[in-house]
This record gives sequence, structure tokens and C-alpha cells, in this order.
Amino acid sequence: MIIAVIGLGLIGGSMALDLRQRGFAQTIVGVDNNPIHTLKALELGIVDVVLPLNRAVAHADLVIVAIPVQQIIAILPDILSLIPPHAIVLDLGSAKEAIVESIREHPLRKRFVAAHPMAGTEYSGPEAALSGLFDQKVAIICNEHESAPDAVQIVEQLFATLNMPLRRMEANEHDMHVAYISHISHISSFVLATAVLEKEKSVNTIFDLASGGFASTVRLAKSSPQMWRPIFEQNSHYVLEVLDTYLSHLQHWRQLIADQQFDTIEKMMTRANEIKRVLDR
Repeated sequence: MIIAVIGLGLIGGSMALDLRQRGFAQTIVGVDNNPIHTLKALELGIVDVVLPLNRAVAHADLVIVAIPVQQIIAILPDILSLIPPHAIVLDLGSAKEAIVESIREHPLRKRFVAAHPMAGTEYSGPEAALSGLFDQKVAIICNEHESAPDAVQIVEQLFATLNMPLRRMEANEHDMHVAYISHISHISSFVLATAVLEKEKSVNTIFDLASGGFASTVRLAKSSPQMWRPIFEQNSHYVLEVLDTYLSHLQHWRQLIADQQFDTIEKMMTRANEIKRVLDR
């Protein structure tokens, strides 16, 4: 199989590494508008060759689109118009509804599969590519009924090769869920990091006191703004819904502390501990 990977950062690069190592791909062609990324991807053996977009997809059996959401929306119709009739296009964007809508009327819509592997780190670029990144992480296929059965079957085989259990849902359902479990976590981390950096201007010892708890809480603030801005933009409806819920809980906690209601706070923390049951299963 000849695979074209558009976007040679953490997600695209990690997927290319494992698909090659596990025998899914014979040849991997890279596409990236950053020449430093393309050189590094070649140097690290992530791709076999780097080509312009039109040449890369013209002979591909599978095109994997692993770039920011806004760029996916802009380029996806052109990719579908360039592929051979048998080829499949798979996108890995984090906000699905806008992506799906962007090619709803395209004549080759059935050759496209919308998916989201729920894996990643706070790092970016080809150097961040990591073998095994996707193992035992969930992959979501959206709007399966709009894709050709053979296209879905190949994508299922791809995720099986990456050792990823599959879930299926509609694009709007996906966007709501990831707003709660992913997007709000990144916003919280960005905001906390900003608040601490602001305070650090006047209290220069604050980072000397930082421990593992602080580091793990703000880890996501190291994530790429170029990747997360379009996610927040395209999923703003659900992000705002989640933020309103989150802010109401924060305000409730603030009021309880102001009122010295620490028995109630302890009960709320005990309830929050139930998240272990969800995460450990």
C-alpha cells in the first residue's frame, strides 16, 4: 500500500512510523508545507520521499490528513478531487462536524472516512513522533454510513494495526464529547499557566516551589497554539457549553470556600474521586 501522509508532526509522524514498522504500508510519501519538517521527517525515516500535494495523492492508495482542522477544511475538497478512484482519504482532525460538512456534496464523498484517534502529547513536529503512541487508545469513526464500506474496512484495518479499539458516532456527538474530555482540559491548562506566569512577574520564586502536581496540571499548556486555535474555533459551540458548566462549578467552589463550607467541599472531592473508576477500567 502506498500511503500519503499530509502533516508530518506528532500525529502524522507517529502513525507513519507504526504503519511502516507493522507492515501496513509499503511506501510512505510525506507532504508538509514546512521545509524543516520535511527534511527532519526524511532524516528520521518517517517517510520515504517528500512530494508536493498533487503528486503525493495522485498515486496513493490511502491519504492520511493530519493537519490543523482549519487547514483540513480548506484542503479536503481538493484532495478528493486529486485522488485515484480507488483511493481512500482519512482525516484525523479533532473537530469533526465542520470537516464532514465541508465535503458533504463532493462527488467522491464516499471515499472519505472521518476519524479521530484519541491520542497525543503536548509536543509537536516530526521530532515528537513516537512509535506506540496509539496503542490501546480509542479511535473514533464518525458518520460511517456516509463512507463506502470498503473504505471503512481499510480504515478499520489501519486502526487494528495500531492496536486501537474503535468507537463509532455521529460528528456532532463526537464534538460534544471531546469538548468535555479534551478541549476543556486544554483551556484549563492554558488559563492556569497564564495566571501563574502573570503572578510570577511579582513573585519570582513561584516556580522554585512548583512540584509534580503543578507540572502535570499545566502540561497541556505546552501544546501548539497553531493546532488548538482552529479546534476551539470550529468547536466553539460545544466548547462554550462546557465552559459555562465548568465556570458554574468553579463559582460554586469559590462560594463554598468563602462560606467556610469545608464539609461540603470534602463531600464534593469524594464524589470527584469517582473519576478513578472511569479512568481505571
